[in-house]
Amino acid sequence: MKIGEVARKTGLTTKTIRYYEGIGVLPEAQRLPNGYREYERSTIDRLEFVRDAQAAGLSLTEIQLILELRDEGETTCGHTIALLEHHLADIDRQLIELGRTRSQLYKMITRARDLDPTDC
Repeated sequence: MKIGEVARKTGLTTKTIRYYEGIGVLPEAQRLPNGYREYERSTIDRLEFVRDAQAAGLSLTEIQLILELRDEGETTCGHTIALLEHHLADIDRQLIELGRTRSQLYKMITRARDLDPTDC
């Protein structure tokens, strides 16, 4: 299938697909005699994985490492789980910090409401 069809099926732009190919996240496509890229069905699965992994917070570098391991025939579950757990721990730390910030803002709002408007 051509790049436009891959873009439609994955929801990505053709520019993004070419970018992924350029940085090695996506293997280079075969070229037809007219120079058009020709992609296999497996390309869609790979791009959907990339899209979902990015949505989960993984960087392109992390995603590329997972794909390289998989391309080499290695199992990636342990590595992927460790990456996801690391990102989850980061989110948990951010939530704690946001909770502290929220509490501080609430205290400041409460104090400001209790002030005489001329003193505010």
